[in-house]
Amino acid sequence: MRKIEHLGIAVKDLKKSNELFSRLFGREAYKEEKVAGEAVVTSFFQVGDVKIELLEAESEDSAIAKFIVKRSEGIHHVAFAVDDIKAEMNRLKNEGFELLNDVPKRGADHKLVVFLHPRSTNGVLVELCQDINE
Repeated sequence: MRKIEHLGIAVKDLKKSNELFSRLFGREAYKEEKVAGEAVVTSFFQVGDVKIELLEAESEDSAIAKFIVKRSEGIHHVAFAVDDIKAEMNRLKNEGFELLNDVPKRGADHKLVVFLHPRSTNGVLVELCQDINE
């Protein structure tokens, strides 16, 4: 793993949260994007070398909606940049970590992503991200 790529924050209202974080960071979100496969709308803020991703559910049965019902708004996951997501997945499986998907999925911000189950990472949802070179 190279670095923290972003922190994901689950929010109820993306518009209101964008306004709040714009005031906090002193800048606007640089990107807003729908991820249909996850039923979320995201926005991204650049803060130094790290991004902050806000995630709003598009449906009541999405993972973000369920997270908010169970835990309320707040930090949802920490994402780490990797150079070779498949090699990192194999390494982590061999180390005993539980992956939530067997193959990387297309995520927001031109990334391939895979998540590690929180029960294998002390309660933290971990995301691995690899840039998609198109």
